[in-house]
Amino acid sequence: MSNRVLVTGATGFVGRQVMKYLSLRDTRLTVVVRKGKQDLLFCQKNIEKIIQTDDLFAETEDWWADELTGIDTVIHLAWYAEPGSYLQSIKNIDCLKGTLAMSSAAKNAGVRRFIGAGTCFEYDLSAGYLSVDTLLKPLTPYAASKAAAYYMLSQFFSTQAIEFAWCRLFYLYGEGEDSRRLVPYLRRKLGAGEVAELTSGNQIRDFIDVSEAGKEIAEVALGNVCGPINVCSGIPVTVRDLAESIADEYQRRDLLKFGTRPDNLFDPPCVVGIRN
Repeated sequence: MSNRVLVTGATGFVGRQVMKYLSLRDTRLTVVVRKGKQDLLFCQKNIEKIIQTDDLFAETEDWWADELTGIDTVIHLAWYAEPGSYLQSIKNIDCLKGTLAMSSAAKNAGVRRFIGAGTCFEYDLSAGYLSVDTLLKPLTPYAASKAAAYYMLSQFFSTQAIEFAWCRLFYLYGEGEDSRRLVPYLRRKLGAGEVAELTSGNQIRDFIDVSEAGKEIAEVALGNVCGPINVCSGIPVTVRDLAESIADEYQRRDLLKFGTRPDNLFDPPCVVGIRN
């Protein structure tokens, strides 16, 4: 019998890619979406049920217990992620509370496997190269809420014989990316023949295409690996190198103006994942 998989955040940046790969596998999909967002489900194959809600993080444990009944695997990707706001937002607490209600209901509903989406920002970023054994030291409400979810879910599920995996995402780019982020900004400026104002570009980062990240999350969900997982490339790349590789597609490196924006003094110099 095929897996019955419930996905939250299915219409989001990462969720769309996860859904793409799940649609190619032997799965029966249930998706939870905000009302009015159901038309964004580009992948109709394998979707058995669409659950609409005003706010999934405000739903009660009883509501979740009903919706999770008969579900084998949960892939929980939904979280507040408004660029420029999400790192410090009080909404992270709402997301944490809602996630815990959902997780508690998973036990009573008989869920076998639960996959959550974390972030590399949970780690002590001063380490530079980050493995799943690196100490956690979140410095923002977003990272702290994610780390709290990881700690609480890993402890709770271990007592309930529910398999749990936590996918920590690194620096994503690619299809469906918000226009305010670096790569879309560069493509918009270079495509229009306009100057792209940048920081020094010396920051070292671990960039991974969201398509690859989505595939990896889907494979984790349908596999048997448990515990924290770094969803990363493992390859150190400077922001300058990334920007220049994109500029080369337009043959317009001359439009890259490094140093015209100040470096963020609190921005870590190096964030690179070490794959499990």
